[in-house]
Amino acid sequence: MGWWQLNADTLARSRFLLSPFAETFASLRLLHGGTAAHPGERHWLDAHLPAYRARLAADPVTALLIRAGLGRVWTADFLTPTPRDGESVEAGIARVRSARPDEARAHLRVALAGPLPAALERDDLPGRAAELLTYVWEVTVRPTWERRRRILEADVFARTAQVSRGGWAEVLDSVRPGRTRWLGANRLQVNLHEHPPREISGADLLLVPVTPRTGWVSWEEPDRYALVYPCAGALSDPAAQAVPAALAALLGGARAGVLVLLDAPLSTTHLTAVTGQGLGSVGRHLRVLLDAGLVERRRAGRSVLYSRTAAGDVLVEAGTRAVTARS
Repeated sequence: MGWWQLNADTLARSRFLLSPFAETFASLRLLHGGTAAHPGERHWLDAHLPAYRARLAADPVTALLIRAGLGRVWTADFLTPTPRDGESVEAGIARVRSARPDEARAHLRVALAGPLPAALERDDLPGRAAELLTYVWEVTVRPTWERRRRILEADVFARTAQVSRGGWAEVLDSVRPGRTRWLGANRLQVNLHEHPPREISGADLLLVPVTPRTGWVSWEEPDRYALVYPCAGALSDPAAQAVPAALAALLGGARAGVLVLLDAPLSTTHLTAVTGQGLGSVGRHLRVLLDAGLVERRRAGRSVLYSRTAAGDVLVEAGTRAVTARS
């Protein structure tokens, strides 16, 4: 396994960061794999995969580059520059384009764990990767970026609340279950690869959510290290948290769906983005749930966050048990 050594100050300064570039690269990985993790991803792939594959079929060098760059054991480092605060997707892609050709080829050899195909012994690989990333952003991500951004913000709100409840160790255990894990003794497991440990004490540790079910690590030694992880399933695919039929019959399907989602704090804007309901409808559902004592609200900066109360938890759990008992 790969792990990072960090001191308590580094862990305490860890922070979340949203990156449109990371979202774009995650979407490229989803297109490359072509396999959906849930119906939402399936719908997105159905819309964009044919054109993506046609583009690569017409450009075999870039197709080979992406197959190599996404690697057998590792992703080529030049494709995943470490996210920076407030960086636009264009600036992130520009960093890919500016990679030195010899370094790009070296990174591809590491990704392949072997020699580079002869067709990739050329100097235009960073430019080709940048052009493909630009296409993925412009065609497949940018049209829905505002909705994606709200979903990512919702994940950050939920994780921040998790930090306050259970500490950073609980969050780090949960962002990529089975891959990330707090090992104790100031050690953070970041993946399952057998790589030497890295000492990152004193550096910035960034946690970067993306909506596709994927993740990776990146770094700019010695100052910045990033752990990219998939946002919570209920946010990226609301169907992941099914509404128990008994609960829907009691509250109505839309209102019950809001209650189910509020196992983590969310704002009305986030609920609108995740459920697809109108802002007015979400507001009405929240007022009813508040009056019934099933949710509570608190202010976080300029946002008002809603979450389930203990009574709300009991109601959702009872509805879930009722479904299980009948199955």
